[in-house]
Amino acid sequence: MSRGKRPYGPQIEVHLLREGIVESIHQVEATVCDDRGRTLLVAGHADSTAFIRSALKPFQALAVTSTGTLERFGLTDKDLAIICSSHHGTTEQARQVFNILWRADIDPSALQCPTPEGAKTALQHNCSGKHAGMLAVCQQRNWPLNTYLRGSSPVQQLILDKISELLAMPGAELIGAHDDCGAPTYSMELAQMAHLYALLASGAQLDLERVVRAMTYYPHLVAADGSFDTELMRLMEGELVSKAGAEGIQCIARVGEGLGLAIKVKDGARRAKYAVAIHLLQQMGWIPPRVAEVLSDQFMTLSQYKRLEVVGELTML
Repeated sequence: MSRGKRPYGPQIEVHLLREGIVESIHQVEATVCDDRGRTLLVAGHADSTAFIRSALKPFQALAVTSTGTLERFGLTDKDLAIICSSHHGTTEQARQVFNILWRADIDPSALQCPTPEGAKTALQHNCSGKHAGMLAVCQQRNWPLNTYLRGSSPVQQLILDKISELLAMPGAELIGAHDDCGAPTYSMELAQMAHLYALLASGAQLDLERVVRAMTYYPHLVAADGSFDTELMRLMEGELVSKAGAEGIQCIARVGEGLGLAIKVKDGARRAKYAVAIHLLQQMGWIPPRVAEVLSDQFMTLSQYKRLEVVGELTML
């Protein structure tokens, strides 16, 4: 974070307009950092904390890329993309998760993520790819499979070590809690989330670069057709990497430039984070007008009578 400068500025608001009249207001904070951890732009407080939720998945995937697990089991970039994903449980996506387990000789019953309501198997859970990746690492290292979600397990300690190394801070300083899927997630400052994504897209580390390549080559596996992450990465053809998290978290990075954006909607509204992301990507020139128009039509025009309007912008420090 920038030294000697206030790491805050005016918040952004997202207005839900019903036939032009404000019906609801969402408050949003956002931060842009570079790969050296310097806060460049801010709305709200860069040091506000939140759980990073599923936006952590590209960094949890480092347990797979850094241990030889991909090579040991002959896993591909499609497998890595599903490991990073919050997928929709389509047949293709569930089969990709199964492929990881099959190649690592792990029975699907080892998955400890829940079986979604109305689904037949935990393979269809949106975090099953992440869980399969963690299990594959345990198999590769001869670590116990039945305890892989415990914070004290070797695979979770390895993930925490990777995150703390990237942030140049002791892992013990990160507050952990269980995500809805049962795996650990961490509370971080927005600036730390933005810093992680700046590092992800900087091209300076081979393991991170491979994660970016997998996500941008196979965006339909990272979420699903019609989802924000998938559509943004597809439209930008490898220039941006994007990953959503629950409760209003959205993280995006500009590939090859070492710049990361982290967004938190204070009330957790999904619709607001997408609107703010489109607005800020336009402000920074990260997306061209044609892409902004397509995304706005899809994610800011909610119906014949309702649309979203973003008020405010990032402030330069």
